[in-house]
Amino acid sequence: MERYYQADLECASLEDMRALQNEKFLSQFRRVMENVPYYREKVEKSGVSLDDIQSIDDIGKLPFLSKDDLRESYPYGLLAKPLSECVRIHSTSGTTGKRVMAFYTQKDIDLWYECTARALTAAGATNEDVVQVSYGYGLFTGGAGLDGGSHKLGCLTVPTSSGNTDRQIMFLRDLNATIICCTPSYAAYLGERMKELGLTPDQIPLKAGIFGAEAWSEEMRRDIESTMGIKAYDIYGLTELSGPGVAFECSEQTGMHINEDHFYPEIIDPDTGEVLPEGSEGELVFTSLDKEAFPLIRYRTKDICILSREKCSCGRTLIKMKKPKGRSDDMLIIRGVNVFPSQIETVLMNHGYAANYQIIVDRVNNTDTLDVRVEMTPEMFTDNVGDIAAKQAELVNGLKSMLGLKAKVSLVAPKSITRSEGKAVRVIDKRKI
Repeated sequence: MERYYQADLECASLEDMRALQNEKFLSQFRRVMENVPYYREKVEKSGVSLDDIQSIDDIGKLPFLSKDDLRESYPYGLLAKPLSECVRIHSTSGTTGKRVMAFYTQKDIDLWYECTARALTAAGATNEDVVQVSYGYGLFTGGAGLDGGSHKLGCLTVPTSSGNTDRQIMFLRDLNATIICCTPSYAAYLGERMKELGLTPDQIPLKAGIFGAEAWSEEMRRDIESTMGIKAYDIYGLTELSGPGVAFECSEQTGMHINEDHFYPEIIDPDTGEVLPEGSEGELVFTSLDKEAFPLIRYRTKDICILSREKCSCGRTLIKMKKPKGRSDDMLIIRGVNVFPSQIETVLMNHGYAANYQIIVDRVNNTDTLDVRVEMTPEMFTDNVGDIAAKQAELVNGLKSMLGLKAKVSLVAPKSITRSEGKAVRVIDKRKI
């Protein structure tokens, strides 16, 4: 029997949901206009007045927000509450080294945790379960989000964070963990390590996993499920909106239910900004309906997907988003971390290299790899192995500082990377996702 965390909202009629969205949106819009000068100026420049917005049906008149706005207003420009009322920040990396900051009041955190509690409930969690959270903790939202949802449900929560794989497996078995939360690539690696240790699915206590923060294929889902003997669920979120829990999979697994009482979704043509009808493929746009500290209106996610209201066998009426097909920008997600080629270029140029480089992303043993090939300038070219190793190590450290993850760096001879007469091919992504 399907369980719900908040059945009245998850199974609300379309009319009731629309009325709730309308009420929340009007209140949010007026509050943002009053408290966020950056946004008010943007709206006024677009020629829209407060009186032009009478219902959520008028949302298409408003300008979009993008990552550029978040960078331009860094760090406090989009804050809608005094800092004295904010209790937490999380952040995601930006293209220039500056991070995009997201602020939370206590109410924001409580609502966020309710969203992740819905996701856990959809995966079969109750207060009888042991939930091992193997997402990273800290500024990254993954660990905190699922940890909070687990607490809301009253589950025994094991905050292992990421890494130390053998210890993870020890805790899974010793504590009889029934649900694991981590990136799909780490789940696949855990499964592989369990196989190496001679563990069969019936020796692994897990029944379900909630995997997000990076793209993953149906083939990877099936592999994880068979290796671990579990049902694998997808989860979606953005730090800018709250973190994981914006949308989640149910038992039907034909898309992710959006928590649309908190996040109002639209699909637009990424080139024209035109709102597209349900069932069209386009860029996903979200409006935070009740976030207090950092409310974003019409935020462009860059994720390309489809929205659908087809009836779901789980009984939830929340609109579904299909698994995103890709992005309308050049951002890569590597081991759950947002990486932009321009970040890598910044590090290289700061170390005196020209912008002749190639980024090769692959998936080896179910783990994302990041290799950066960098041309030396004629002045720095040398065949001294020790000098090259030292220079490579210097770049590895610089990239780790910028990106928050380790990359392999190979210094190559001048003019050895193929030039293009059109757009330079900077990124080669060999992953099958």
